[in-house]
Amino acid sequence: MKNRRDFLRKAFGLGAGLAAAPRLFAAPAQASGEGMDMEHMGHASQRSNRIVSVETPDVPQLPWRMAGGVKEFHLIAEPVKQELVPGKIVNLWGYNGSAPGPTIQVNQGDRVRIIVDNHLPEATSMHWHGFEIPIDMDGAPGSSQDPIPPGGRFVYEFTLHQAGTFFYHSHMAMQEMMGMIGAFIMYPKRAYDPPVDKDFAIILQEFAILPNNPIPNSMNMEFNWLTFNGKAGPATTPLIVRLNDRVRLRFINLGMDHHPIHVHGHTFVVTGTEGGRQPKTTWGPKNTVLVGVAEAADVEFVANNPGDWMVHCHLPHHMMNQMSSVAGPMTRGSNGMPAGLSMEEGMGILRQGSATSEDNGPSLGRGMGVGSTREQTVGNGPLSTPQAKDSMDNMPGMQHEGMQMAAPEVAKDANSVPGFPQDAFMEGPAMAMDKMVDKPENYGLRPGWSGFMQGMMTFLRVLPPDMYDKVMALREQQKGKPAPMPGMEHPPHHG
Repeated sequence: MKNRRDFLRKAFGLGAGLAAAPRLFAAPAQASGEGMDMEHMGHASQRSNRIVSVETPDVPQLPWRMAGGVKEFHLIAEPVKQELVPGKIVNLWGYNGSAPGPTIQVNQGDRVRIIVDNHLPEATSMHWHGFEIPIDMDGAPGSSQDPIPPGGRFVYEFTLHQAGTFFYHSHMAMQEMMGMIGAFIMYPKRAYDPPVDKDFAIILQEFAILPNNPIPNSMNMEFNWLTFNGKAGPATTPLIVRLNDRVRLRFINLGMDHHPIHVHGHTFVVTGTEGGRQPKTTWGPKNTVLVGVAEAADVEFVANNPGDWMVHCHLPHHMMNQMSSVAGPMTRGSNGMPAGLSMEEGMGILRQGSATSEDNGPSLGRGMGVGSTREQTVGNGPLSTPQAKDSMDNMPGMQHEGMQMAAPEVAKDANSVPGFPQDAFMEGPAMAMDKMVDKPENYGLRPGWSGFMQGMMTFLRVLPPDMYDKVMALREQQKGKPAPMPGMEHPPHHG
């Protein structure tokens, strides 16, 4: 599959697509043909009126080629392996080896052709969310087209007259919950007023994945892995901006939950939705925007407050990974969490004590004989440093060298307090993994920062010019280096 994908990518002209990139953003009125500057375009009062490219951290851009006056793209629907955080590799469905799929960028007025090949074991279709296009290109299976069978192909072609933040996704419901979505950015013929210096797209997704199963349960209604662009904190890549840049953040949501996205340290205005740009008369100050299911929200602000600011979903359960209804105080009972009881108890038929007894709780498995015995009582924490190290050494696939072993900060009588523990992941001594998620964009963050980043969380790093230039230089050095393979050691932390 990989060899075929590499061949197709070459056949569709990655080099040609990159060579054509300056024309992607060139407005028809620009006789010189001068296009968008891919780097910093000035700031404050000297801000340029040219359009800047959207960055989708941790997600690739989809290359294209010109064919008979049409911009031609190629998408392959296929199973992918995604590393949510170091050591947590899951099986998702996506496009071109990525979940979410690669970002498509076009101009208002472009005619595009998108070739979709189905490498899934079942039929699929592609819906262009919010597009005003002919019905036979809409991608609704059974009404506008026949589903694309396994091994099949469908060619979509249409002219785009809209501008704004749009997206594409499978129109088979459970395939959406497996990760099949991608950003589709349509640039206006002229830059929006006021223009921005930095433009980022973030796709919000959620998955229900049991600890012993790498495949999401697409029918589950309780989600324990919450992601920005296919990564969960602290593996998300920070958004790097220069002090006093004007910034646009484009949030796209396709899941089962609405997400109130909060930006620390700044006040923004909502300038657009999945329907396009909003009139300025509708703009008002906010610092949290509710991004509903199947919606997009564009927010803009001047990054005039230096610092490393959190950007996150403000639903408390979405600010953690591996959320479980049986975690927390239930693990602190005198007998611990039942790890394997008899079939009767596994079905809720109790044979000892009352249903409300402190010793009773949901079993983590059903078994008989040896498998039906309770295992050793292990609390949620805190663990001593030797216990934590021993536990990590016995966990296959974990990168133990990257774990920070700090002393847990809990009261001596913590177990006597009703409700303890709550933020158990912050209590444990082995949750910080700065070195394991090291990348140029993390340069200069406070030691131990990663122990407090979970789920739908990332940073907006508003940096003074010298620090900004340092991070960008490190990022340039990183280009061309082979990407680390899932499960392999990540590069060491700088500074």
